[in-house]
Amino acid sequence: MLVFGVVSDRAAVTYPWSVLVKQRRVIIIGAAGRDFHNFNTRYRDDESVKVVAFTAEQIPGIDDRTYPAELAGPLYPDGIPIFPEERLADLIDELDADECAFSYSDISYEHVMRVDAIVAAAGASFTLLGPTDTMVKSTKPVISVCAVRTGAGKSQTTRRVIELLMEKGLKAVAIRHPMPYGDLVAQKVQRFAEIEDLEKHGCTVEEMEEYEPHIVRGNVIYAGVDYEAILRAAEDDPDGCDVIVWDGGNNDFSFYESDLYVTVADPHRPGHELSYYPGEVNVRLADVAVINKIDSADLDGIETVRANIAKVNPDATVVEAASTLRMDDPSVVAGKRVLVVEDGPTLTHGGMKIGAGVVAASKYGAVEFVDPRPYLVGKLKETFEIYPEIGTVLPAMGYGEEQLRDLEATIKATDCDAVVIGTPIDLSRIIEIDKPNTRVFYDLQEIGDPDLGGILSEFVAEHDLV
Repeated sequence: MLVFGVVSDRAAVTYPWSVLVKQRRVIIIGAAGRDFHNFNTRYRDDESVKVVAFTAEQIPGIDDRTYPAELAGPLYPDGIPIFPEERLADLIDELDADECAFSYSDISYEHVMRVDAIVAAAGASFTLLGPTDTMVKSTKPVISVCAVRTGAGKSQTTRRVIELLMEKGLKAVAIRHPMPYGDLVAQKVQRFAEIEDLEKHGCTVEEMEEYEPHIVRGNVIYAGVDYEAILRAAEDDPDGCDVIVWDGGNNDFSFYESDLYVTVADPHRPGHELSYYPGEVNVRLADVAVINKIDSADLDGIETVRANIAKVNPDATVVEAASTLRMDDPSVVAGKRVLVVEDGPTLTHGGMKIGAGVVAASKYGAVEFVDPRPYLVGKLKETFEIYPEIGTVLPAMGYGEEQLRDLEATIKATDCDAVVIGTPIDLSRIIEIDKPNTRVFYDLQEIGDPDLGGILSEFVAEHDLV
């Protein structure tokens, strides 16, 4: 605790910092991820600041709870309450907040500034914390894989990076951007090495989609809430650790100081690399910019992305890549009316109307994409009300048991011949699908030179890893 001494004729008297200087009262605007990290790294031990609340947005069911005292530290013996973001203006008044720190990602600049307007009109200042305040230093070399938008192909790029490192005989440990939607204390540090660990930790579908592809490849992945504690555990992983690979979520920038920074851009959404927060931060930080999906994007989109990268980060090495698709049983969709189930976040706050499932179903001869909207059950109706632009694909919303049951019931009710599973996990493993179904798999394949193999060879040599 900081103290100041005041000397009088009688005796020296000491006062805590908080008595001499008014604490700045802060609300952290978040979505159960970056917000907790920003608190842990910037505010948790700062006696000049009092974080009076978090707000929550984007993800259903993560408000109206408390960031627990066990994680918040000794300055917050009662923890910190979490409220819906829609209450932000009232909270600024009720809690006498001086400052609001915007702390979630994959948001248009227009949206960010609208929140700024709400904050300013309510009488508080608006803050965006940067890398210096929030990045943690590792004892191991760090490769960060980030993206311009959700659904750009960041996860498949991460898998490609790890596969290349493993081919060199190195042990790469992945750390995934947070998705703590359950018991925050229990989720402080999570390690996933076996499929059974997904059930052990009570993972949502979104979490499984990110962790399972690593596990089935024999890789260890960490996640949770306290990302300095997670980093230290990963550095000392019982199976060994040569390199930390940050597997970024949404389009957030890395939580860790990076020795190689890779940013994936999506030519299906040209221009977003300069109009979404903090995607442009990732473009400007990139040592390597991967323009993905050149096999399915149009030339104008590809060239727009290339030009925008060159404009803001001309020193970045640009890698072109395809998102190669395969289906485990194409005969299931050939000539059939199909329901396509896609990755939830890509369709919701990612803003995509199609994903890998639609592209693959078209490739393998589906004759009709069945609209799920007449058959929606429960919480899925609310999802389409919030994100009406989703259209005729079904997002795999599975943030809780209720949403999983609604997804299962919607698929059962839909009048179709077959179901195409375009999610990164096998949905049939966790819900009952009573129709013929087939999975879509997608991997990153670099096109021409430079490629990730050559870049990683230089990285390995630079850090004397072999």
